[in-house]
Amino acid sequence: MDVDGGGSTSSRFGTAIHITALDGIVNVNSLFTLAVFIGLAWSPTDPNNSLVTDPTCVAGPSIAENLVCFHVYSFSSFLFSSLVALSLKQAIRISKTTSCEPRRVLMFTFDMCHINKNVLRTGYLVSAVGSVCGCGFLMMALVNVAQIKLGVLGCESGSAHVYGAVVPLLTFVPLGLLTYVFFVLFAFTR
Repeated sequence: MDVDGGGSTSSRFGTAIHITALDGIVNVNSLFTLAVFIGLAWSPTDPNNSLVTDPTCVAGPSIAENLVCFHVYSFSSFLFSSLVALSLKQAIRISKTTSCEPRRVLMFTFDMCHINKNVLRTGYLVSAVGSVCGCGFLMMALVNVAQIKLGVLGCESGSAHVYGAVVPLLTFVPLGLLTYVFFVLFAFTR
């Protein structure tokens, strides 16, 4: 496969790195998708799930609706990201094993022996954007879980517990996502 256009051994080594990176994206997305399914299996409207004692701090139905919506958005983003990564991985593998003749599908002609470096980079970037969006939506779903379990944000009687759960979540997840975005953009420019 000629990822870089040169056909040297470094591009063949780069292919193994690309496939490993795509495997990593798919594996992480799969773990997060499992977390989304576990979250969707939980019934937020069950009064036994809440630890709130003050009736004024109980989360309303809109927070439960947001919880489900954010889980669905998260699942959609992770699925999108995984499908893009799997498509790129399949394109790399096909290009390594096929002969270098163009293939005609319907009215389009595809050259399966060469993967354009810019297309590969763009695919990585699109897959990374899907993963970042999925993590953001999952984080918002977890904020809603904390509000359902511990009380709504801004409630005076139990706000310390809610903020104790939400502040680390809203601090560490964005920091991790910024680190991920930095390295994806670094790899994108190389």
